[in-house]
Amino acid sequence: MISDDNIGRSRMLPPLPERMRPHDLEGYVGQRHLIGPGCILRNMIESGNLSSFILWGPPGVGKTTLSRIVAKSLNREFFTLSAVSAGVKDVREVIEKARSNSLFSSGLSPILFIDEIHRFNKSQQDALLGAVEDGTIVLIGATTENPSFEVITPLLSRCQVFVLKSLGKDDLQMLLDRALGQDEVLKHRDIKVKETEALFRHAAGDARKLLNILEIVVGSFGNSSVVVIDNKVVTSCLQENTAIYDKGGEMHYDVISAFIKSVRGSDPNAAVYYLARMLDGGEDPLFIARRLCILAAEDVGLANPNALLLANSCFQIVHSIGMPEARIPLAECTIYLASSAKSNSAYMAINDALAVAKETQMASVPLYLRNAPTQLMAELGYSDGYKYAHDYPGHFADLEFMPEELKGHKFYEPADNRQEEALRSRLEALWPKYYK
Repeated sequence: MISDDNIGRSRMLPPLPERMRPHDLEGYVGQRHLIGPGCILRNMIESGNLSSFILWGPPGVGKTTLSRIVAKSLNREFFTLSAVSAGVKDVREVIEKARSNSLFSSGLSPILFIDEIHRFNKSQQDALLGAVEDGTIVLIGATTENPSFEVITPLLSRCQVFVLKSLGKDDLQMLLDRALGQDEVLKHRDIKVKETEALFRHAAGDARKLLNILEIVVGSFGNSSVVVIDNKVVTSCLQENTAIYDKGGEMHYDVISAFIKSVRGSDPNAAVYYLARMLDGGEDPLFIARRLCILAAEDVGLANPNALLLANSCFQIVHSIGMPEARIPLAECTIYLASSAKSNSAYMAINDALAVAKETQMASVPLYLRNAPTQLMAELGYSDGYKYAHDYPGHFADLEFMPEELKGHKFYEPADNRQEEALRSRLEALWPKYYK
């Protein structure tokens, strides 16, 4: 049984995820494709040839921890900024500190770690460029979003991008065993874990979530001498501690899933409710705006082409004005998309076409569709027989555009909605052999 002294001391300790944060590669769990023997990031550390890079992956997979381990392993000065709170002035101050750092004079550039680098705007990212280019700093960025969308091209071109993966079951089990056996508080408790399914399911590949859940569940037993953890205990405990478990700016996968399905299912009330849940939980509004763009293209599609225009405008507005005002265009777009007619015909068409294209990369383009920029090409029949559509009635010429082996293959099937019924009527008139 844990002593009263230990109980009192545990109340003053950092949270369990912080207590269990590893300080070297041997203690780091997961991402073997990056830090395993002979892998790219381990080679970079062991050689000392460190260059700027961005760690892209979901929350709780060790981006910050790995950055600290890199700095410690290479004996580099380590500066850190959060893109949520830092401005251009903060970036410039850190760069000036790096320039005056004594380690830099010895040829070891300090490391600047920027958490949530996707939240830096263009001017903030521009402020980093010169220092990254001349080696004043080695930049390590961490992001949960695709850096090709959120990091400016000049900066991205100077960084390698390493993709981190959600932790697997074996990784989570290792973390659980280590916490129970090594943590200065938990190792003194008599804790029996009878079932792990609920623990791992709610953690969803996130080490921080797993350890937070474990600490919440153990704490729910108070000073009880024995702690027995099973699926029922975990589920019950989390239902009573939703705010503790679900807040803190982490990705709310369950809620975003419900949001997407509510929009797709044409329920504006549920959709705007889940939107509010995400905003209240600290979700990045640009993350939501991107999902609305995807919904507009994938699920509303050609049933209402204006939806994509509205979603794109919403994204630009949210990017410009930020919160709290961004909640209004987000709500407007959410309600519009949820209330709109739905069609996934374009989504199905491109998926089908991609599958066929993968199998027919060698299919020959008909000669009359090929350009003939040289005399030789013209003599070989390139462009011969092509019919210029605008020279014909209705701006349409009956011409086969598919490769020979794909003649008659139909990728696009208009869906059953007013907008696409008009498209179907036109296609039936133009291509009766395919659409009648």
